Amino acid sequence: MSPQEPFGARLRRAMDERGPLCVGIDPHASLLTEWGLNDDVAGLERFSRTVVEAMADRVAVLKPQSAFFERFGSRGVAVLEKSVEEARAAGALVLMDAKRGDIGSTMAAYAESFLHKDAPLFSDALTVSPYLGYGSLRPAVELARESGAGLFVLALTSNPEGGEVQHAVRSDGRSVGATMLAHLAEENAGQAPMGSFGAVVGATLGDLSSYDLDINGPLLAPGIGAQGATPADLPRVFGRAVRNVVPNVSRGVLRHGPDAVALRDAAERFAEEIRVAVAAV
Repeated sequence: MSPQEPFGARLRRAMDERGPLCVGIDPHASLLTEWGLNDDVAGLERFSRTVVEAMADRVAVLKPQSAFFERFGSRGVAVLEKSVEEARAAGALVLMDAKRGDIGSTMAAYAESFLHKDAPLFSDALTVSPYLGYGSLRPAVELARESGAGLFVLALTSNPEGGEVQHAVRSDGRSVGATMLAHLAEENAGQAPMGSFGAVVGATLGDLSSYDLDINGPLLAPGIGAQGATPADLPRVFGRAVRNVVPNVSRGVLRHGPDAVALRDAAERFAEEIRVAVAAV
């Protein structure tokens, strides 16, 4: 895959070939303990290497949660850099879950950290927060276009607290979440087979028919597995946009570690269940 090929095109191909599944790399303390690892840099490195070696050659997307690496300081970030490099080399697309959001030169610096093609943490896509105003994301949008990367913008998240912002209604009668979806549809207009600018939309939110999810871009859907949503719920939640949904599963797969075969089997089961659910639409 050429790094200059747009992320949306690369993601569409990866989902078609490997199945529409994103597996999180979330080495939080309790999961390290479940794996029999110490909550230190050595445990972090062992955990991350195991996940990458088990799944980077077969799942469409791996999503490291940056915070769980950053908490160990520079040594943790070094592990993250290596994980990103090895995952991409094995063929997985890497979505960096860092949820960055700021203004001006600070937002530009965040973008350069993850979206500049020469950055040590260069990733295929990055999660970002638009709640300083969608326009504050412009440096990240522009650099993503230049580097062939993508963004996933927080729009309708699964956490209960998100509603107080995302469901708030603007003076034009449109909710904040719907406004973010509309911005993304504009970014993706005319792109084929799919635009590179996606939204984060929780799979646990139930009926979203009042929202226009057809943004011609990917929809990252957390909530499958431990949070209670199932692959069978996806058509009901996402409707006709379900083909562009990238369901994210973290604990539902990772709890099967540290056995690599068990990790692969769990990921393949989820991917197959998602394929069946999407094909039924």
